[in-house]
Amino acid sequence: MEQDTTQLVKKAIKGSKCAYGELIAAYQAYLYKTAFLYLKNEADSLDAVQECVTKGLLGIEKLKEPKYFKTWITRILLNCIWQDRRKAQTVSLDEYTEKGVENYLIEEKIDLYDAIDSLKEHYKTAVILFYFQELKIKEIANIMDIPDGSVKVCLYRAKKQLRNLLGNQTTGSKEELRYAK
Repeated sequence: MEQDTTQLVKKAIKGSKCAYGELIAAYQAYLYKTAFLYLKNEADSLDAVQECVTKGLLGIEKLKEPKYFKTWITRILLNCIWQDRRKAQTVSLDEYTEKGVENYLIEEKIDLYDAIDSLKEHYKTAVILFYFQELKIKEIANIMDIPDGSVKVCLYRAKKQLRNLLGNQTTGSKEELRYAK
């Protein structure tokens, strides 16, 4: 799959819109989920993904390393989200629930998502990318343009803040955050 992706990226860089379309089809669920975790609104999430896809198409030739396509497109998406947030200057705290999670009560999930929403932007980004999108520390560091160690510090401090905000309802372990997905 990774080699197929790399080949598609190379074709897209050379101008193949069909190859770019295949790449986006492969990553559309990932992009939407990431946007939704931030925006908690279907319409805004779809708008952010659409803007990301458009900007990606217009700038694909700037991608120097095809193997980093996922990191590159994620960074574009996050920049679109942050830009829209700066314009709106409001953060939606709509309730978000996802099917298939039976071990967590809805109230606990809402509390967790509200707590994540209240984190500083760079802590929130690290938490979403690590626990919800299951990216590696190195990938997150590339997306956030910070050293690996800084990502680890962000995650540590975010977990500490979440424990305080949630009143130690959760230990903040990776498994507990994954159940919240």
